[in-house]
Amino acid sequence: MAHPVTLNVGFGKNLAVIGPNGSGKSMLAEIMLGNIALKSGYVRFVEDGSVISNAVVKFMSFKDIYTMVDGRTTYYQQRWNATEVDESPLVADLLKGADPAELCERFGEFGLSEMLGKRVISLSSGELRKFLIARALTTNPKLLILDNVFIGLDAESRDLLSGLLENLSKSGKLNVVLLLANPYDVPQWIDEVLPVQDKILHDVVGKDTFEREKESYESLFDASKIDTLRVPDCSEDISDYSVAVQMESVNVKYPTRQILKDVSWTVRRGEHWALLGENGCGKSTLLSLVCGDNPQSYANNITLFGRKRGTGESIWEIKKHIGYLSPDMHTYYREDIPCLNVVASGYFDTIGLYKHPNESQLGNALEWMKIFNAEYLAERSFLKISFGEQRLVLLIRVFVKNPSLLILDEPLHGLDLGKKRLAKSIIEKYCSSPEKTLIYVTHYRNEIPACVTKEKVLKKTF
Repeated sequence: MAHPVTLNVGFGKNLAVIGPNGSGKSMLAEIMLGNIALKSGYVRFVEDGSVISNAVVKFMSFKDIYTMVDGRTTYYQQRWNATEVDESPLVADLLKGADPAELCERFGEFGLSEMLGKRVISLSSGELRKFLIARALTTNPKLLILDNVFIGLDAESRDLLSGLLENLSKSGKLNVVLLLANPYDVPQWIDEVLPVQDKILHDVVGKDTFEREKESYESLFDASKIDTLRVPDCSEDISDYSVAVQMESVNVKYPTRQILKDVSWTVRRGEHWALLGENGCGKSTLLSLVCGDNPQSYANNITLFGRKRGTGESIWEIKKHIGYLSPDMHTYYREDIPCLNVVASGYFDTIGLYKHPNESQLGNALEWMKIFNAEYLAERSFLKISFGEQRLVLLIRVFVKNPSLLILDEPLHGLDLGKKRLAKSIIEKYCSSPEKTLIYVTHYRNEIPACVTKEKVLKKTF
């Protein structure tokens, strides 16, 4: 941190820590947990006047997802391969010592009951987040620190989680510290707000004061570049086609459940769609068919850029004209390489960089980082930046090869308020070219770019 940290969280007080990506929120949590060696000072947890163990403190970040990903035995497309999913543990197996009936009663409305019998690797990104939250709560912590806890959850799940945390805190069983990248995500039951910027803690303010002055906190999140934003001419003519994606009666079924049933959808060239639906309804599965990551794409009637799937094209030919970002890609992108190389890997559609990009490609990758105001990350290791900064780098990766079809699955999750506004503007300007097609997935309607004019809503089949 830029200065020595002094912070007191009062017993019975719930605190929201707000600040942009890379501002020091997660580092503050690591200090509180005792995970960072201190040059001086101390961290203490006190109950009834006595110092207690930090074992009663739990920290849940979505980087915890990586602890369930073994890089030696798991890989990006494994979730879609039915024969290999069985090697993954069940959700119930990872909730050791917890009574399933009690869990279902406690978290039933949160959707945990329908997840207990599922393999962890087959969970959607939203379901995986629900599982991590439930796992943290089953340990009955006295202080729970949650990093961007609401991202990836559908609207109903966000409301249920917020209500659950509020009830637990009001009962005196739990103190909550939320780390948030958007001041408008602060729940009503929060008591105090701590702004953080450039590794510096500002003064803690009460919730009432924060509500009156909320707009002033937007200054923490720089979005000044939007007014002068310039995006390169992204026109491209790959072939003469009128339909970008066409699906007819698509089905995706595994031995124990059916994810998609008789789904038909036509996305015409130049159209901009929002793909919507609750957690676990099959949105990411549907997109995996388009991108050729799911083996069942070849068992279904799918046409891409006017060419029927399975007529001799390679997976690399499929991906060549598609810019794709998804939570699964983020989960499995565990490469300790400079962020500039991560962006450049978009040329080759690889998780990691295995071909050496030429000077022109590296120069273009850096230019796109500058457009997103992220050139400061170019030489930093991808694994050593914040979750939100990682999502931003992967979003930039989408644009480098000038794709005709953008498929953006939860692209803004984890980005701070300023970066979200800038990214939305870039997406809108990119898609202003008449031949650019967009499929956009989110659980936040206010994140949908203004260029989107059509919606496809999926429903659960079970």
